[in-house]
Amino acid sequence: MDTAWQRFKKNVPFRRFVVLFLIIAVLYEMRAMMNTILLTFIFTYIVVHLIRLVQRRFPKAPSKLIVVITYLIILILLYFVITIYIPMLASQISKIAQSVVTFYQSNKMDGVMDYVNRYVNKTELVSQAKNVGTIMVHAVTSIGTLTVATFMSLILSFFYTIELKQMNEFSHSFTESGYFKWLFEDIRYFGKKFINTFGVVLEAQFFIAVCNTVLTMICLAVMRMPQIIALGLMVFILSLIPVAGVIISLIPLSIIAYSVGGIRYVIYIFVIIMIIHALEAYVLNPKFMASKTELPIFYTFLVLLVAEHFWGTWGLIVGVPIFTFLLDVMDIKQTKKDKHENFSDR
Repeated sequence: MDTAWQRFKKNVPFRRFVVLFLIIAVLYEMRAMMNTILLTFIFTYIVVHLIRLVQRRFPKAPSKLIVVITYLIILILLYFVITIYIPMLASQISKIAQSVVTFYQSNKMDGVMDYVNRYVNKTELVSQAKNVGTIMVHAVTSIGTLTVATFMSLILSFFYTIELKQMNEFSHSFTESGYFKWLFEDIRYFGKKFINTFGVVLEAQFFIAVCNTVLTMICLAVMRMPQIIALGLMVFILSLIPVAGVIISLIPLSIIAYSVGGIRYVIYIFVIIMIIHALEAYVLNPKFMASKTELPIFYTFLVLLVAEHFWGTWGLIVGVPIFTFLLDVMDIKQTKKDKHENFSDR
């Protein structure tokens, strides 16, 4: 007669549900390390895919040599970023901030500010100023924490990829024998699902962000907008947010455009962003995402709102991939229905 423990191990769907719940609970307890965990996964995923890509072209190329060359290139790029581009970026951000301040202090804003001053109490302004100071201190602290997490993630991903074969063999041994063999089989199952959805979606969103950034920077250069590098970095970061990122970038771009060329430039920016958004929705998303994230825009925004509430800025980037992963785990697939079907089922 089977015991309750044996029945639990044989009930695969329920067992996997419990394992998934345990994984989520462990990750929640490790939420302080979430930056390092996610960045390590992203760096490792990219480097492993690079190894596979190079070895398809050059089958005899040793993986360790590819990893060493890749990380040497990363270190060289980091050196140039730290010594050249960060000072340039800081200077451009400072100029953007100054142009915005000048815009608000100009006569164009006098009517708006008079209207605001009527309804805003001075004590509220002091309170808001204190909040802004707190946010700035928090932002500086977050940047320092993210920098440490990035370097730790690079080190961890390097050691993982440099011993990729040994890591795979050692990890595989957990599922071959042992009292908790079933547990590691389920973890491996979720790991494969995670890589096949989360990783692929993030990779696709990264390429979409690169395309959006390049197109936007070309248009900004044609318009002779200032501080293109800083604006390009902002567009790239926001483009990592599915759907909403392109729309969010309208606000700062419109402010800079108005300070440079007036309402005419704002119209240009709106047209450019709408064209790029249409290109992303109808060309880039179908090409890169394939069938991975066929989510309606309402669901996309809803997932982003919930993910941002729980995970902050990271939630905007990883919310949709995680939701797609959960759909895959629950084996929920979108069924293609007749395009003439009515709004409600009959």
